[in-house]
Amino acid sequence: MSGGTVAAAMLALAAGLAGAAQAAVMGRFGERVGSLEAVTWAFLLSVALALAVLLVARRGLGGLGEAASAPKWLWLGALLGTFIVFTITVASPRIGTTATIALLVAGQLAMGAVIDKWGLFGFERIALSWPRALGIALLAAGAALTLKR
Repeated sequence: MSGGTVAAAMLALAAGLAGAAQAAVMGRFGERVGSLEAVTWAFLLSVALALAVLLVARRGLGGLGEAASAPKWLWLGALLGTFIVFTITVASPRIGTTATIALLVAGQLAMGAVIDKWGLFGFERIALSWPRALGIALLAAGAALTLKR
């Protein structure tokens, strides 16, 4: 593997660890102040942080104008991100962090396989081989088992 591939894999692993912690923290935050309030506050802080990083890294607002004029379907990422954060905020206190993350990852793998198989969003087509399908099925079964307490 190249250095860039290793770095990307490590970043993805770190994001997975952060995502599990985020589910737990947002669940508690939602219980304390309300789910909608917690999600709104989290996104306001995220906007402030993202703007600060953009201003430091690009010494200005970078390509925000280009982002605003990009095809509107690309904005779906923001809507989906909001849905994910809202869901982990609501689900983790009710079904636990493990079950929330397991179901989230199972859903992500299933959708990832669909995106790969059909080449959605401009990605290269990658066939759904039996090992991939088995892995997704086993993960889905494991995710279902995490609902048992």
